[in-house]
Amino acid sequence: MISDSDDQDLRDRVVVVTGASSGIGAEAAHRFRELGANVAVVGRSPQKTTAVAKRIGGRAHLVDYSRLDDVRRLAAELLAAYGRIDILANNAAGIFTTRIISTDGQEMTFQVNHLAPFLLTNLLLPKLIAAPDGARVINTASNVHSRGRLDMDDIAGSRRRYRAQRAYATSKLATILFTHELARRTHGTGVTASAFHPGAVATDIGRDSALLRLVMNSSLGRAVLSTPEQGAEPLLHLATTADPLTANGGYFNRLKPESPAPGQARDPGLARQLWERSAYLTGLQPLPSIAG
Repeated sequence: MISDSDDQDLRDRVVVVTGASSGIGAEAAHRFRELGANVAVVGRSPQKTTAVAKRIGGRAHLVDYSRLDDVRRLAAELLAAYGRIDILANNAAGIFTTRIISTDGQEMTFQVNHLAPFLLTNLLLPKLIAAPDGARVINTASNVHSRGRLDMDDIAGSRRRYRAQRAYATSKLATILFTHELARRTHGTGVTASAFHPGAVATDIGRDSALLRLVMNSSLGRAVLSTPEQGAEPLLHLATTADPLTANGGYFNRLKPESPAPGQARDPGLARQLWERSAYLTGLQPLPSIAG
């Protein structure tokens, strides 16, 4: 639950939640609306996204993260639709059983879980910086980042045999590094960034895997896995904690602050390299460090 010290009044605030058509994102969108926020419900499925938006009294925005042009379209739509953006929850993610190359030429897991939210965040950054009360970027990560490995000479892992779990872990390692570097680059602007592991949650993230669907929908899976409501708690906590600077650049295992796994996840030099490579791959110009 959100602690008593958290600021739960989100009236007049605009919250953008991606991956909000089901699972953690849908639950978070519902909770944000209960706290008074104007919620942009972002999802891929027209039916599910519209249904969630209608149910909570938010506005539906559709996007396909497998196409970066669609991310650019979404960003333009959000910038035009809202006078301010106070919270960006990068929650959308996917895991793919086989190697798929996107129309942008990128491995799909890496694009959906890292490059697309990286691009969206950068395109929304001017409005986030302009938020009158400061803004928060909150990224859904995973403790499996400890099993990821980034090779900057082969960022998509095309030289290695594809393994879905390894690709997913590497994309979540990228989430940790992105969060750290975003916090560094936005230092002093009023924007803060944090990442969290939601726990093992029963969601449809593995919808492309028959095995994962079977596990998620089984009685054993339901007994062992956390609910979307429980998975959304860390996101709500980070969005409402009274002093966001205490979480800036941080990683949370559920509600507990924790250091990322030893190795690449703690490498600031790699975080900077990943940012510049991601800027190139998404068509952004390499951005100078705001912190210097």
